[in-house]
Amino acid sequence: MLPELQQNMLARWIIDELWAEKKWDSLFSETEDSLAELADEALNEHKQGKTQVMNLDEL
Repeated sequence: MLPELQQNMLARWIIDELWAEKKWDSLFSETEDSLAELADEALNEHKQGKTQVMNLDEL
């Protein structure tokens, strides 16, 4: 059992996290078609040999 103040703080944090998740879900759903098009374009470029392996050590 937490003291009432800490319970309220925890509840507020959980509510804020849920609202943030809902906001991200909404934003992603609005851009789903655009993201799918970009993914298709990237896959096509890869199939055409227009991509290269990225060396993460060189970044």
